[in-house]
Order: sequence, then structure tokens, then C-alpha cells
Amino acid sequence: MVDISIATEVTDELVDAFDRLVPQLSNSNPPPSREMLQQIVDSEASTLLIAHHESMIVGTLTLATFQIPTGVRAWIEDVIVDGAVRGRGVGQSLNLAALEHARTLGAITVDLTSRPSREAANRLYARLGFVQRETNVYRYQL
Repeated sequence: MVDISIATEVTDELVDAFDRLVPQLSNSNPPPSREMLQQIVDSEASTLLIAHHESMIVGTLTLATFQIPTGVRAWIEDVIVDGAVRGRGVGQSLNLAALEHARTLGAITVDLTSRPSREAANRLYARLGFVQRETNVYRYQL
């Protein structure tokens, strides 16, 4: 059983979980500091969802939401599921909770990106109803 909650405070458990989980997502970015996690938790533009399994944080997802002239936009970022529990519905539970939260905030669509090499994640997104868009994604490196 997986329990999904919204992080409302930064605890030692949360900091330790990010220290353990972020390297499973990215080798090029360090885990966030306690201060950075506090900024995320305090921000009106982000919701940090946490997955607990057997009293341990085993996954996380950040939902970014913001108002633009054409409506509320929602974007899922940094979905991380601990390798020890992958394939047990943690990612699905996190995404479903994010979709429901985005709906309550007034979003009518939710976007995300996923590297093609993340085959299991891409299959999950398709199963959940995400549709691959024909668009160009651009990045400007600062």
C-alpha cells in the first residue's frame, strides 16, 4: 500500500529521502538542500507530492502550476520512484494524485516530458492517458 501526501514541512526524513532519491534520477544535479526544499514547499507555484510505503518515503513528484492569460497551466516534473519499489504502483499513485490536485487548482491539462530511454515511465504515462504531443521543445542554457 502506498500513501500519497503533500509535503507541508521539511523534515529530516524528507531531506534524507531526496539525498537518496535524486541520484536515481540525475547524475548531473545534486540533491536539493533543506533550504531549497523549504522554498519548494512554501511556493504557491509548486506542490511536492510524497509517496510513503511501510513508513518510508519511496517516491516524489513535483507539480508546478501557474496562471497565464489562457488559463491555469500544470506541469509534472522530477518524478522519482525508488528503484527498490518500482513496478509496484508508486509512480501511478503519484501521478494520479498530481492529476487530481491539478484539477482542483483549475487546470484543464497537465504536461510532462520524459526521456525516450525511460521506457517503463513512458508506458505508465500512456496507460494513464497522457498523449504524446507534436510540438518542439526548446531549451536555452543560461
